[in-house]
Amino acid sequence: MKITVIGLGQMGGNMALTLKRAGFDVSGSDRFEAARERLAAQGLATVGPEAIAASDVYLLSLPTSDHVREVIETSPGLLDRAPMGSVIVDTSTSDPVVSRELAAKVIAAGLEWLDAPVSGGPKGAANGKLGMLLGGDMATLERVMPMLEAMSAKRTHVGGPGSGHVVKLANNYLCATNLIATAEAVALAAKAGVDPAACLSGLNSGSGRSAVSEVNFPEWILSGRFDSGFTSGLMRKDLRLARDAADDLGLDLALLHQVVAGWHANAERPTDGDDFNHIVSPILAQAGVDFTRRSTNDEETSA
Repeated sequence: MKITVIGLGQMGGNMALTLKRAGFDVSGSDRFEAARERLAAQGLATVGPEAIAASDVYLLSLPTSDHVREVIETSPGLLDRAPMGSVIVDTSTSDPVVSRELAAKVIAAGLEWLDAPVSGGPKGAANGKLGMLLGGDMATLERVMPMLEAMSAKRTHVGGPGSGHVVKLANNYLCATNLIATAEAVALAAKAGVDPAACLSGLNSGSGRSAVSEVNFPEWILSGRFDSGFTSGLMRKDLRLARDAADDLGLDLALLHQVVAGWHANAERPTDGDDFNHIVSPILAQAGVDFTRRSTNDEETSA
């Protein structure tokens, strides 16, 4: 199976290297020369967008639906150059409406489509332990299963084209909500004199636990590292997509709108370039809790 990975950022680059180590014939492409050079230095064959070769699978890892559309439609895009029967797999977190539109064009052109948004961050991409939400035809899924198995620890087929992106937006909405809610719970406990780490241990032994309390807080917040590899700007984009999807479907989801507003209330805290876990910082600061100091103090101590 010959695979071309398009988009060599932290996620796409690590996925490409993981597939190469697994024995696949992998090349990579990115519009930015620096990204191509970084991966080439790690042993991956890379080319510019104009030189993408014929492949069995085109694995997309791009920031937005607009970028996905550009790669597929803008001449010479994949609709022009991909061989008949090849598969386009979109691992980006994309707008489901756009995904379904593009999937229809891809299939009409004699190609196959699979949306496969991922979770697990750059670390999961690097060690082949991603989670994948899959939308597309089951026959297409089975065809690329060896590749998916090399990339991921868990794969969930949730329906036809676009379904993977729908569930991914729902997942990110819950994650964004849990970050705010857990931060408020920890701030409440801290203001009342309870150590935040002790509070989290208690939450994780009860029904209030979530992946945010069990993973995000100890891994990226309590540690002061804030280096998950996923930015606040990307989470804000995903929340807007979730809100727009709900509105288009005629759903009155009041909490979703409140969460979107909360994430957009202050463009500086956090900035779009900050790690998305920083959304908790102004909430915790109300209780005098600042885990970013721990990172600074650790650096000063080690120096």
